[in-house]
Amino acid sequence: MARCHVAAALAGAAFSLLVVLQLVSTFGLPQLDFLRLRYGGTAWNSPFSQVPINPTVPGPHVLGHETLYLLGVGKADITGPVVEINMMGYADPNQVGSGLRQRLYSRAFIVGHVDKPDDRFVYLVLDTQSGDTAVRYGILQGLQELGQEYEVYGQRNVAVTGTHSHSGPGAWLNYLLPQITSKGFSKQSYRAIVDGALLSIRRAHESLAPGHLSVGSIDINDANINRSPYAYLANPAEERDRYESDVDKTLTMLKFSRADDGKNTGVLTWFPVHGTSMLGNNTLITGDNKGVAAHLFEQSVRKAGDAVDGFVAGFSQANVGDTSPNVLGAYCEDGSGEQCNFEDSTCGGRNEPCHGRGPFFRVKDRGAASCYEIGLRQFLGAKALYESMEGIGTPVRGPAVKSMHTFKDLSKYSFPHPNGSIVTTCPAALGYSFAAGTTDGPGAFDFKQNNTGSPNANPVWSVVSGFLREPSEEQKACHHSKPILLDVGEIENPYLWTPNVVDIQLLRVGQLVIIVSPGEATTMAGRRWKEALKKEAEISSLTDEEPIVVLGGPANSYTHYIATEEEYGIQRYEGASTLYGPHTLNAYINLTVGYLPYLGTKATSQPAPGPSPPIYINESLSFITGVAFDRAPFFKSFGDVLSDAAVSYRPGGIAEATFVGANPRNDLRQEATYAAVEKFIKPGVWIPHKDDSDWSLVFRWKRTSSVLATSEVTITWELEEDTEPAIYRLRYFGASKTPVTGSIVDFEG
Repeated sequence: MARCHVAAALAGAAFSLLVVLQLVSTFGLPQLDFLRLRYGGTAWNSPFSQVPINPTVPGPHVLGHETLYLLGVGKADITGPVVEINMMGYADPNQVGSGLRQRLYSRAFIVGHVDKPDDRFVYLVLDTQSGDTAVRYGILQGLQELGQEYEVYGQRNVAVTGTHSHSGPGAWLNYLLPQITSKGFSKQSYRAIVDGALLSIRRAHESLAPGHLSVGSIDINDANINRSPYAYLANPAEERDRYESDVDKTLTMLKFSRADDGKNTGVLTWFPVHGTSMLGNNTLITGDNKGVAAHLFEQSVRKAGDAVDGFVAGFSQANVGDTSPNVLGAYCEDGSGEQCNFEDSTCGGRNEPCHGRGPFFRVKDRGAASCYEIGLRQFLGAKALYESMEGIGTPVRGPAVKSMHTFKDLSKYSFPHPNGSIVTTCPAALGYSFAAGTTDGPGAFDFKQNNTGSPNANPVWSVVSGFLREPSEEQKACHHSKPILLDVGEIENPYLWTPNVVDIQLLRVGQLVIIVSPGEATTMAGRRWKEALKKEAEISSLTDEEPIVVLGGPANSYTHYIATEEEYGIQRYEGASTLYGPHTLNAYINLTVGYLPYLGTKATSQPAPGPSPPIYINESLSFITGVAFDRAPFFKSFGDVLSDAAVSYRPGGIAEATFVGANPRNDLRQEATYAAVEKFIKPGVWIPHKDDSDWSLVFRWKRTSSVLATSEVTITWELEEDTEPAIYRLRYFGASKTPVTGSIVDFEG
């Protein structure tokens, strides 16, 4: 263990009071008028105005049986290997984990009919890049193994969504393409997600109790921007004119409360912003900005009298495709300081120097400060909405709790286009602009966005593309105007590179309909999809009240992007990554509109299951080496302090200590911690103060000798300004692997 005495001036409290008075003087007190929360100035310390936009409802009302549902929430650790595994999101083989800034979680929300046990669904929010075919398969298989009580959960009613964080461990996806940069498949990484997700569902199931749901919305105006506005502008002007922004600014919240005591048990929110606040050079595992928002929300209600102890806050994605958390825009990091080219996001003809800038881009912390800020902005908006919904949120009403699921082969789906013609989707393929990346994470070599027709790239790449598989003329015509770089849907050696068979899933409770999207729908794609389902729900009188439609994803089977036909024609990154050709979005709309009757109040059947996707858990390649063994340096033991913290620090300081370490892959310490701050109470008595789920406590691991198998661990505590004066100590919890026997031995430092 390492000492860390924190000394703070007694004047801190007086200073805090002065700050509060100054804030009140500057911003004014919040003003409430019925359904709107208005601020005379700017909300809190974040430069944006948040306005709840709940539909108007009658005044105080008594919630009846028509608003009563069976509700449960649960949360569990899914943190996988935090070192020596490629991170999932940026597809950079050099981005390999070196530690942990924030643990990853699965958050489970169960909604059921109080009298019909089979009518229920599970909505999972994982701190991962996306849902996945194999992960969902593992979860469903695990639920079957839990016994008869869990037989109610299955293919039709379990939705597995990811927050789209780009700073979690990879090597857990089913198909080959995302496995390439991670050197294959890691069962340890995979099992961490599956086992944690199952535990979160068990906890949600065990907490099931009658309760009420309410829904509301708020606009958060500075937590996202459009990173492909040039493509967005290709959408019809009359359509664009219906919206104030080129990204959706609305956060929608579903609030869970118990019927017996009125206490709130959780919130599930949808808001579109990419999980790319942490930059491509970051190597610390985090849940990115949505992980921050969820943690802040859960901490904020921990001691509230109106919330249960196990309160769960899920921050799900929405139509995230063309959004970015780098809200200051994209600039050239080539010394010019100019904005990137509007059409193709290049700087002097090259895309590599073009990078999006977060709120604190000048801080050289690999995106951590900006990530926290974007998470904070989502949290503040969500918390303002949460508090405004007390007593005036729109109740979710109606007896229906329904779900539907089927698999569909999108390599050859024909359907009527809105213009009256018959169109067909294509086997999956990725265009040249896919390799260009985005302003959140530009690609390498000389690829560019907005690449249509004959690709403007080194002809060597055409040779490389053809070596993998030369697309047929039929495939080229089907994907027009996408120049195909990787014909991934037709490559089956050694196994499929991307899915052709995808999940189609819808959920419904009362007047709320949830689209479970397998891909990243762009802003306008999501708007069209939601609008189409809402219109059909109204025409068919699906709900007694005005339907509310939300979109969550990327979920279940990750199918990259879903752009509008107009955006597809521009062939920036999002269009080039729309797998099944220009009619991908309309195919999803056609299918989900057609399946909407399965959500009817009296519906009892399900569509045909469709073709099952392949599962490659036991067939996937893996070139990921395991941990051979660990050794402590001569005359040292595991956990010994190599560099101690200072005697005292002021709030805002950084306390740090280094220990003799061992490989964290020996024990993932799920539901536990690698690092801790403990507070002194009296001789022999220390209590937990922070663990590695806290953003401010950072765990780093470094290999010091591959030959001798020695390593070091550095634990860093970034002291908050409101840290209480006291005596603290830093702790390290690890496990070493012994030579020869390979046994795992726990130790502490």
